[in-house]
Amino acid sequence: MRASTILSERIPPLLHTDSGEKALFWMDEFQVNHLPVLKNGNFVGLISESELLDQTTLEPSLDALFQHLPRPFAYADAHLFDLLQHFALFKLTVLPVLDRQEQFLGVISAQELLQLLAETGGLHEAGSVLVLEMNANDYTLAQIAQIVESNQAKILNLFVTYLPDSTKIQVNLRINQQNLRAIIRTFERYDYQVLASFDNTQQPNELQERYQELMHYLSM
Repeated sequence: MRASTILSERIPPLLHTDSGEKALFWMDEFQVNHLPVLKNGNFVGLISESELLDQTTLEPSLDALFQHLPRPFAYADAHLFDLLQHFALFKLTVLPVLDRQEQFLGVISAQELLQLLAETGGLHEAGSVLVLEMNANDYTLAQIAQIVESNQAKILNLFVTYLPDSTKIQVNLRINQQNLRAIIRTFERYDYQVLASFDNTQQPNELQERYQELMHYLSM
């Protein structure tokens, strides 16, 4: 999945001659906090809602309001993982996309990208979620997959979270079984720490408690 294949068809760029009022109106209209600004067809930067709200007046053009704008973007051939990194690093709601000659092609919407991931990443399939914690040096995908598959299950999706100021990581697994008890017991026999699990065998109160425990841990 490359950047050029997932451009938004609904979010247009602003022109440098547009007013701050128009920029703020469009952000509300398209439900985003950022919009690209073009000058003579060239991408000059990304305007944010917070920068607009810091202005004492929004009647002047964007050219008059801002001498310099931040210029985050991704190239058209950037992979999905690079795009996600850009969104997280710059805390964006839209990401401008340029070709290798730095011609503006369009933007990727964070909301539309998440929707696409939900549709194509196995998230719509029935299953459950298991969260493991381990030292980064102990992470072995082959062994994790073997443990899951030894219980007649498959990993639908996996992502790894590196914990700040720590040598530990969290491995988040989405598995195509709705009862994880046997899988959890197998992981525990191999001395894996099971941080949290969410499956359809749990009662709503139990799920809520586990979710709150996970959120509390992540916020520490």
